[in-house]
Amino acid sequence: MAEPPIWERYAGQFPVRDSLIYLNHAAVAPLSRPAADAMKNLADDCLHFGSLHYDLWLATYEGLRVAAAKLIGADRSEIALMKNTSEGIATVAMGLDWRPGDRIVAFREEFPANYYPWKRLEEQGIAVTWLSTEDPLDRIDEACRGARLLSISFVQFLSGYRAPIQAIGEICRRNQCIYMVDAIQGLGAFPIDVRASGIHALASDGHKWLLGPEGCGILYINQELLAHVKPVEFGWTNVAGYNDYASRDMALREDAGRYECGTLNTIGCFGLRASIEFLLEVGVGEIAPVVQNLGDRIREGVEAKGYEVLGHRTPETGAGIVSFRKAGLEDKEIVRKLRAAGISAAPRAGWVRTSPHFYISPDDIDRMLEELP
Repeated sequence: MAEPPIWERYAGQFPVRDSLIYLNHAAVAPLSRPAADAMKNLADDCLHFGSLHYDLWLATYEGLRVAAAKLIGADRSEIALMKNTSEGIATVAMGLDWRPGDRIVAFREEFPANYYPWKRLEEQGIAVTWLSTEDPLDRIDEACRGARLLSISFVQFLSGYRAPIQAIGEICRRNQCIYMVDAIQGLGAFPIDVRASGIHALASDGHKWLLGPEGCGILYINQELLAHVKPVEFGWTNVAGYNDYASRDMALREDAGRYECGTLNTIGCFGLRASIEFLLEVGVGEIAPVVQNLGDRIREGVEAKGYEVLGHRTPETGAGIVSFRKAGLEDKEIVRKLRAAGISAAPRAGWVRTSPHFYISPDDIDRMLEELP
C-alpha cells in the first residue's frame, strides 16, 4: 500500500487547515502544533511554578542551538539566539572590524533587513557595490574581487528567487570575501549547508518557513569570523562568567553566545526548538520538492488565467514564493476576495504574493486558482 502524501501525513500538526487555506508563510506562518504545545506547556508551568523548573529553560536554550546547528550543518557553538533576522544581520554589519578601503557587495531587491545595514555603512564611508539578483555569476564574481563582504538572501521576499547559494559561496571563497546569508525566506523549506556552501554568517527568524514564533531567531557565525565581529549590544550574558553575578570579568564567551546580551525570549525558544526539531523529523530534503511543486502549480495556474508572474521560475531558482498580478486588478482587492473565501495571501507592492508550505495540498492550490478573478 502506497504511503499517503506528505500533506496528509502531517495535516494533524496544522489545525489552521480547519479554518484557512494558508498561503502566507512568507509573512507570518501559523504555528505547528509541536511549537504551540511547547509554548503552552511552558506558560502553564510558569503559571503554577514560576521559574522553579529553570533547568528546563537552560536545556531548551541548548536544545535550540543543537537543533538549529543540525538544520544548517553547523556546530552548536556557532549559534547565537537572536530576537530576529534583523538583529542577526545587524550584529555582523555593526560589529565587523571595518577598515578604510573595505567594500561590500549587496543587492538592490533585498528586504530592508538586508539592505538598510549596508546602506547605513555606505553613508558612513564604506563602499558598496549594488547588484541585481538577476545579474549573472560572472558579474557577482567581478564585484567580489577585492570586496570584504557579500550579503544575499537565500530566497528573495517578493520574487521568490532562490539564489545559487553554493556557487556564490565558491565565488566568495575564491575572492576571500566574507559570505553572509539572510535565510529567513528559505530556511525550513529548502536545505542549506553552511559548510558545503562556504557561508560565514547566516541569520533567520523563526516565524516563516520554520513554523515557529515571532521574536525568536538564530545567528550562525563561524569560528573564523568571531574574532572580527565585536558584540555591539553588551549586557551580562555576553561574558564567559555570566553565571557568577559578583564577577566583573568582562572576558567574552568563547562561542557565538558572546552576541547574546541578556535574558532570552524563553517561551519563543521553547516554540522554535520544537518547530525545528519537528522539521528535522519530517526532513527538509523531503519538504523542498513538495514546496517547489506547489509553487510551480501556482505559477502555471495563474499564467493560464492571464496573470503575470514576477521573475523567471526554474527548478534551480524557484522556491515557495510566487507573486503575480493582472492589469486592471488591484492586489489588495484580490487578497480581500481570497480572504473572504478562506484563503490567506498577501498584497505586496502591487503583486499578490502566495507562499504555501508542505502541508498544503495541490487541491488547496486549485481552490485558490478557482477563486481568482
